[in-house]
Amino acid sequence: MTGNSKLTDVGRRPPSALREPSPREEGEEIAIVGGGIIGICAAAFLAEAGRSVTIFDRTGICEETSSGNAAAFAFSDVLPLAHKGMIKNLPKWLADPLGPLSIPPAYLPKLLPWLIRFWRAGAPAKYEASLAAQAGMMKLAEAEWMDMLDRSGTRPMLREDGSLELYESEAEFRAGLVGWSARQRFGIGFRHVGGEELARLQPGLSPRFVKGTFVPGWKTVADPKLLGKAIWAYAEAKGARFEKALISQVAADQDGVTLTLADGTTRQAMHLVVAAGAWSHLLARQLGDRIPLETERGYNTTLPKDAFDVQRQLIFSGHGFVITPLETGLRVGGAVELGGIERPPNYNRSKALLQKAQKFLPGLDPSGGREWMGFRPSLPDSVPVIGKASGSRPVVYAFGHGHLGLTQAAATGRLIRELVLGQTPSVDLAPFSPQRF
Repeated sequence: MTGNSKLTDVGRRPPSALREPSPREEGEEIAIVGGGIIGICAAAFLAEAGRSVTIFDRTGICEETSSGNAAAFAFSDVLPLAHKGMIKNLPKWLADPLGPLSIPPAYLPKLLPWLIRFWRAGAPAKYEASLAAQAGMMKLAEAEWMDMLDRSGTRPMLREDGSLELYESEAEFRAGLVGWSARQRFGIGFRHVGGEELARLQPGLSPRFVKGTFVPGWKTVADPKLLGKAIWAYAEAKGARFEKALISQVAADQDGVTLTLADGTTRQAMHLVVAAGAWSHLLARQLGDRIPLETERGYNTTLPKDAFDVQRQLIFSGHGFVITPLETGLRVGGAVELGGIERPPNYNRSKALLQKAQKFLPGLDPSGGREWMGFRPSLPDSVPVIGKASGSRPVVYAFGHGHLGLTQAAATGRLIRELVLGQTPSVDLAPFSPQRF
């Protein structure tokens, strides 16, 4: 089932007149830590079910990482990173400090345990399980997003132009065929193109690109920040609330949750959803769960809309970045810097991407751009954590989506509602278990 099929049969708390409320019932019913797209969608689904929901975020609604992503509903992106040739290309990429993947040398010792887990996640024995989990999640994500866009009145923000992945050589193209074959097994449509069709799909491309793969089902949105705020407006209309606050501590027992704010005040809740992106593992650790979350720092530059006439999202997989036409500009971004959440941004990386974009799209005007850096929460197996905390029944985790937070947000919102309300999950949550590590 998809969409609002369960909105009429959700449970309600017994009327307060039947008994004295506990202290936590006098506080929030459901607290969500994190005002990014995952928290927004969780709030929307829970508010639709008639639950009282408050989001806590230090900045605002859709103001941090979810505001600056590449705007893709990447429902066909089912391959875990460890299986995308990333391990094979690791030495070459690391040799270039401004290449698709960078690790600051001083951060490497701290990152090493995560890298070992990432390498193990690429083992053939784990390939099928990870692939099947992501494919199932993507199928649910697409159905839930289409329904959510309709219910919230945001369908006009959807763009269904497909995507074009580009290759600079026959060898690069052939190296990607295994991945396309895997997608085909899960019913994902695509076609390989070249020559006149390649030029028609994106006029003005550099002749260095000899082939491409067009994915007609790939979708983008007008602007991820505008969409996030629009979904929040819908959730707010259903009764969801927001409180601007930095949560410094969380504690839970079988009766509920206590949140301690940075100013020392506390809030009580019956349930807690941890959806704080790259900071989520710090809260999970306070609840007794050690989850190997790392931070992929992504960079982009958003140029004026008239910088180049880009027809659809262009994917330069060999260089680790994309170019997306938005309602608010032309976004050039991607790449991965595994550098944690404390190091200052290195905007030379966004400048390097822009220089490549100029070579790939001769005539691109690089002036007037806005640089940005965000923190993608990444787990070694590229599968998010969605499930209950090990020792605290009132706590549910929803984080670690990596590059796919926007894509999988509506599915995650549906699953969080099912977990909080004690319903049967729409997909098997075993591969997403917080305890799998």
